Amino acid sequence: MQNTILIVDDEKEIADLVEIYLVSDGFRVLKAFDAKEGFQYIENDTVDLAILDIMLPEIDGLEMCKEIRKTKNIPIIFLSARSTDLDKIMGLGMGADDYVTKPFSPLELSARVKSQLRRYHELNPGSQRIQANKGCIQIHGISIDRENHMVTVNDEEVRLTPIEFDILYLLASNPGKVFSTDEIFERVWNEKVYEANNTVMVHIRRLRSKLKEDHRKDKIITTVWGVGYKIEK
Repeated sequence: MQNTILIVDDEKEIADLVEIYLVSDGFRVLKAFDAKEGFQYIENDTVDLAILDIMLPEIDGLEMCKEIRKTKNIPIIFLSARSTDLDKIMGLGMGADDYVTKPFSPLELSARVKSQLRRYHELNPGSQRIQANKGCIQIHGISIDRENHMVTVNDEEVRLTPIEFDILYLLASNPGKVFSTDEIFERVWNEKVYEANNTVMVHIRRLRSKLKEDHRKDKIITTVWGVGYKIEK
């Protein structure tokens, strides 16, 4: 099936450039030049991945990402001129899966789109490319069903993005093993380390919040200071 990519950017030249490369890679592309138009596509069309500029008129990309995350787990990539670590942390903290800064390489962006879609389709039950892995992990009151991309904590379902699910599954399927941030980045993103520390830390923080660790005496994800993260046996 042809994947549909939504581009939301008020700079028409950039939206057109991204469209050219994605269409040449076989994607169907929808373009919006503000958040309101983007929301209409999200509501009325089938969108597999969204590329959002942060500095949009009226409703910015951060707020748009936050709203999308209330109902959708599709991959979201920020494409922004804001390039500081704080900007990236804020973007990822809002629920984005990746952050690409302008100026950017269209080929690199296309590669990141393919990587995010590969993960999304492998872990979503509606995909025709689900891997035949029927294992279900039970650990510390958490049930992780890889086939159906479902996580429950004490029988209550928790909605995770594909990236969050991959991190949790990696740690839970290797109980007791400590993974450094570099190892998590390379295993989950399937890329060589590129400013991985902040990216992984933000996703871990978001994952802990969704698992409601603040309300538990025993933490699910343990921080091994100066080394990395693990889930105890």
